Amino acid sequence: MNQHSPSSLRQAAVALSLLALSAGASAALTTFTLDPVAAGLSGAAFTADNLLISDYATVTNGVGGSFTETGFLSITGAQLNNQNLTVPGLNSSYGLYIAFTGTGTSDGNNPLTQVSLGNFSTLTYTLYGYNGAASFGFSGTTPTTTAASPTPLASGSLVNGSVFSFPTGTSFFPGANATVNFNTLAAAFFAAPSPFSSEALVSFSNTPSQVALFAGGFMINSGGGTINFAAPVPEPHSYAMLMAGLGVLGLVARRRRR
Repeated sequence: MNQHSPSSLRQAAVALSLLALSAGASAALTTFTLDPVAAGLSGAAFTADNLLISDYATVTNGVGGSFTETGFLSITGAQLNNQNLTVPGLNSSYGLYIAFTGTGTSDGNNPLTQVSLGNFSTLTYTLYGYNGAASFGFSGTTPTTTAASPTPLASGSLVNGSVFSFPTGTSFFPGANATVNFNTLAAAFFAAPSPFSSEALVSFSNTPSQVALFAGGFMINSGGGTINFAAPVPEPHSYAMLMAGLGVLGLVARRRRR
């Protein structure tokens, strides 16, 4: 059994607290309107303050705690004032997704046995729209999509971002937060506000059941997350991640005392 000193547990708890305070989105999120028809997509305009995403990504470990992450973020829904919206046509007559790649470094801890923290060094992405339905998955360890003839809607790169994981003994809870530049490529799609927000905040919290390990890394299959356009301060799911991590630390401490 991996042993943790009270000092290391306290340090990890402090690190998790600081991470949660730097993650998430504002309680008063920026409201925005997206108009698929203006970008040639078969949907209707909708107003929201949060986009829900599903994460299909591969994380490959390198030397010295370095990592590379690539994948797709499928937009599965939207929210307004913490309520889920019905978005006409989304993921039936049209869809939206983000293709991304990033690099970074972590502390080198084994995520199966220790809390692990790190940061993105680079992150680039493009938001696409497409007509019809599509699926997301993997070919081996490579993320794939069947989206046909996608249209680029926006793109950007890293402002800052962090990664983290909490062990469960047999797997772990991986997550990430990133602030990125947001550059519109199809201006009419982004109906409001005008001008549209120049930065986006992306947050992920994935469960162990969504993690598939392979030699040299892991895949995230149907992970959860959000995209919004507000300054980063804590939101409820960030506190949930913090509590989950502290709960794991408490369990480790109780086992150590037995």
